[in-house]
Amino acid sequence: MTKIRTILIGTPLFAENIFCKFYDALKDRFEIIAVITAEDKPVGRKQTLTPSPIKKWALGNNLPVLQPDKIRKPEWIEKIREMNPELIILTAFGQIIPQEILDIPKYKALNIHPSLLPKYRGASPIQSVILNGETETGACLMIMDAEMDHGPVIQNSKFKIQNSKITHEELSKELSDLGAELLIKTLPDYIDGKIKPQEQDHAQATFCKLIKKEDGKIDWNKSAEDIERQIRAFQEWPESYTSFNDQQLKIIEAETNPSTALRTSKKIGEVFLTDKKELVVQTGNGILVLKTIQLEGKKPMSAKEFLNGHKEIIGTILQ
Repeated sequence: MTKIRTILIGTPLFAENIFCKFYDALKDRFEIIAVITAEDKPVGRKQTLTPSPIKKWALGNNLPVLQPDKIRKPEWIEKIREMNPELIILTAFGQIIPQEILDIPKYKALNIHPSLLPKYRGASPIQSVILNGETETGACLMIMDAEMDHGPVIQNSKFKIQNSKITHEELSKELSDLGAELLIKTLPDYIDGKIKPQEQDHAQATFCKLIKKEDGKIDWNKSAEDIERQIRAFQEWPESYTSFNDQQLKIIEAETNPSTALRTSKKIGEVFLTDKKELVVQTGNGILVLKTIQLEGKKPMSAKEFLNGHKEIIGTILQ
């Protein structure tokens, strides 16, 4: 059997996990002629140029790597056209793929998207599911077209969120595993013409935005429940932060407390101690219990440890 010439496109750990499992399971049928990923980026205080997880994986398997600054540039379109892929598989790349590239492969360009389309089209479906307190999500294998997450769905797989305190890292891993399983099980039947892709119900579409650094700033006017969800959703990036003594204070872990759900006489954003000596903040609706926090330039520490060195936080209004 002649192998299908395939290009893989992706960048973060979410994509690396999917492509690794796909490659191990189906490399006898699909020839990976290139792996396209983001350019190396400066990381850490020393701003060391660091390759993406996908690049590390590809090089470890002796697969050719391409790193376009902008894949829509004519020279990159032409390079991909010259490679003559029969199939493109993409997940979590971070750039819009132009129609000229989508039109190249015989078996189309496919995307593994971590939501149950048409819900949560866009760049932040995993974060948005947590922010909105959803109890179900999933993964879709779909055919890409000119609009974002708009094309026909080949197959989807549902995931019940049973852990009400699930973090972005945890949900991302669950959906990455689910996406890999979906791809491995579904792709051969799709290639063999056994599956007819279904048009999405576009009237039911919902969208999620590209998250920016400033989205991590906590608005204490929101409810404790909403802020706690934000902290879990933005755990990896952009993180959730506030201002204390003109320094950035990251809230890494927090929880709501049903016993302190009602408004107190405290001002919104005010820090105080409960009768149980919990370090808490008054929100627009309810109390947020701080568990793990990190002051700018310092290491993460428990709220109790932080309080030992910063008693002046009591009575402060966080901004």
